[in-house]
Formats: sequence, C-alpha cells, structure tokens
Amino acid sequence: MKRFVITLLLFLGMCSFSFGFAAEQIEEEIDITSQQAKVLYAQNEIDEALKLLKSKGEEYRTAEDWLIIGNILQDKDRLDEAVYMFKKAIEKEPKYYKAHYNLGYIYLIQDKPNMALDEFKKAVKYKDDFAYGYYNMGCAYLKLKEYRNARYNFFRAVDVKNDEPMFYYNLAYTFKMLNKEKQAQTYLEIYNKLMERQG
Repeated sequence: MKRFVITLLLFLGMCSFSFGFAAEQIEEEIDITSQQAKVLYAQNEIDEALKLLKSKGEEYRTAEDWLIIGNILQDKDRLDEAVYMFKKAIEKEPKYYKAHYNLGYIYLIQDKPNMALDEFKKAVKYKDDFAYGYYNMGCAYLKLKEYRNARYNFFRAVDVKNDEPMFYYNLAYTFKMLNKEKQAQTYLEIYNKLMERQG
C-alpha cells in the first residue's frame, strides 16, 4: 500500500509538471502570435495582423494586442469599435499611456474635447515626456477656446520635442487668438523654417 501511494504521488508530480509545461508552451505560442502580429502591422499588412490577433482568445490578449486591434479598426474608420478596443487595453493595463492617448485622439476627432482632455491628461500623467500628449491636449483646449491652456500645453510639447513644425504652427495660431500678433509671427517663422528643413 505504501508503495502504491508513493507511486501515485510520483505520477501526480509528473502530471503537474507536464501540465505546467503545456501551459508554458501555450504562453510562448501566444507571445509569438503577438510578435508576428506586431511585425505584420509594422509592415502595413493590417488585415493579416488583425486576423492573427483575433485568433488569440480575449483572455490571452495583452494591452498592446488590444491597442493594435484598435489602431487597425481606427485605420478602417470603425471608430466605435476602436474605442472599445482601446478601453479593453486600458482595462488590461490601466497606466498604458498609448491607449489613453489613442482613445483621446478619437474623442478629439469626434468633437468631444472634454472627453479627449481626460484621456490626454492620463497619457501625460503616465508618461510625462510625451510631447504628442501635450500637443493634443493643446488642440483640445483650442476646440474649447481656452487659449491660455492651449498655449501652456503647446509650450510643454515644444519643451519635450522642439523640432515638430505643427507644435509651432498651433502656438502661432494660439497667440493670434490671444491678439498677440508679434508672438504669433515669431512662431509662424519657426514653423516655416522647420518645414523648409523637412522639405
């Protein structure tokens, strides 16, 4: 009887090891699927990337998987579905600044500047050197005609990334709306110089 119990314990030990190994193998395959989808997405093979990511069970999708699916749906102009995917990415990883940013961007183009602001604020909270988060926050404030807040955020964007022409263009526009023509002209000139360098 003792021998049977020892044999049974050894057998159960081997079974739990093999189940653990199988689970580890599944996780590796899922990770490989995510990596393949990222490569396809980067190569602009979005339909193949989408198909691959949708083949993963929802419970196995990473925040980045949800983000990529959302990006693809946004590219296909399926904005409501993209919003859902970005929210799923945030649900998976609440401090995922890219998902907050992308969600805010959709709200901005849907003319929901207050909702956009909430998401951009979270994006820069979780990544304080995120120039485009500040820039788009400035754009949301422009839509709300809150020019001082817009100016502040455009300056924050320039502090982080000073070679992006659109930051200066919007600064120029903001100063114009604040009736400060001289500053508006200064930033418009910087915008023109940067555009010439890129051209």
